[in-house]
Amino acid sequence: MTVTASSAGRQLPGPRGTSALSVIAKMLRSRLDVMTWAATRYGDAVRLPLGPKTLHFFNHPEHAKHVLADNAENYTKGLGIVHARRALGDGLLTSEGELWHRQRKTIQPVFQTRRIVGQLDSINAEAEGLVRRLRSHVRSGPVDMRAEMTGVALGVLGRTLIEADLGEFGSLGASFEAVQNQAMFDAITLGLVPLWLPLPLQARFRRARRDLQRIVDQLADGSADAGGDDVISRLLESVGPEDDQHQVRVRIRDELVTLLLAGHETTASTLSWAFHLLDEHPDVWELLHAEAVAVFGQGPLTTDSLHQLTYTTKVLDEVLRLYPPVWLLPRIARADDKIGGFGVAAGGDVLLCPYLLHRHPAFWTEPERFDPERFTPEGSVGRHRYSYIPFGAGPRFCVGNSLGMLEATVVLATVARDLRLTKVPGYQVTGEAMLTLRIRGGLPMTVRPAP
Repeated sequence: MTVTASSAGRQLPGPRGTSALSVIAKMLRSRLDVMTWAATRYGDAVRLPLGPKTLHFFNHPEHAKHVLADNAENYTKGLGIVHARRALGDGLLTSEGELWHRQRKTIQPVFQTRRIVGQLDSINAEAEGLVRRLRSHVRSGPVDMRAEMTGVALGVLGRTLIEADLGEFGSLGASFEAVQNQAMFDAITLGLVPLWLPLPLQARFRRARRDLQRIVDQLADGSADAGGDDVISRLLESVGPEDDQHQVRVRIRDELVTLLLAGHETTASTLSWAFHLLDEHPDVWELLHAEAVAVFGQGPLTTDSLHQLTYTTKVLDEVLRLYPPVWLLPRIARADDKIGGFGVAAGGDVLLCPYLLHRHPAFWTEPERFDPERFTPEGSVGRHRYSYIPFGAGPRFCVGNSLGMLEATVVLATVARDLRLTKVPGYQVTGEAMLTLRIRGGLPMTVRPAP
């Protein structure tokens, strides 16, 4: 059905002709550059042609409020996430409708605040272990902090969500990388490339999927007690004996792949960007270090001392503003709608981009500048609620945000207390917009004791 301007609001501005054709090429090179160019050239509401599709890109807090909260029932997961289902399965990230509601209800108790805070000792142990590993590099040369953050994030998730040592599965990181690469490939190609084609990327994905199923089977076999409060126990408890056991294992695999991939990627990306920005702003590192020393000295952190890390929290809030790991929120309209007075037809692809929303000059002073003081109570006065959405908003607000923030706070404060990290001279840090916004190619840094 075609929606006309008279029946459903104004038509969105956007590139036409040869400019429209160049969008696809730009999207393949850098998705962030395309979104930035579109917002700069056309404003807060843009029509972006992408092959047979037309994308409706909206970049105003009121637009985000409408799509994510006020009329959330009209919008399902969209471009990229839909096509990533082939790689990720029907986990919480990709599912919709009644299945999503059942999954959310099953998983939610694992992320209750009381349970998460009760995992502080486990997170402390991972953070202290990270510091010990980093100390070994003081004289041995640079260390890839992106890889280290991936390892510590998986370690925390293993301890807190499934009560298992994921370090026993040495191939896990590579398997997740293959799944994410396949998911992004499916998103760009709209899922039109058959999985059986002998492309190297797809061959790696097929091996990774088999590997992940093997790991999930081992974890499930070790969690036969369905009375626990970890993720696998909750999933096992949610199925009945009459259910197809093969499908039960597939479902558990999909859920764990989704939770572990999304959970470790988002936190690892946030911490990687944090260490990059702290190196760029030594004055901020000095304040962060001083707070950590004053609050917990030689540690470990306690629940009471955790709440005293107020500057650390502001630093992380500002990192999430500049580099939100969930940089794009794609949706599909169920029915005709108007967003900011612009018409969107049923079935239309809608894009919200937290990366650009967080840098909108109408809502952020000097938006490109790294300034944790934006998140003081005084600095936050009058700020539009939906100008800052690092964890999304509305019914699909990130279920794991409390765990992610707790982990990031503990790891950042513990490292800043003991160590000073600096990037290898001449190394250029660039963003890579995958399922998360991460640092392309790693983050080599040198390590020395904090002065």
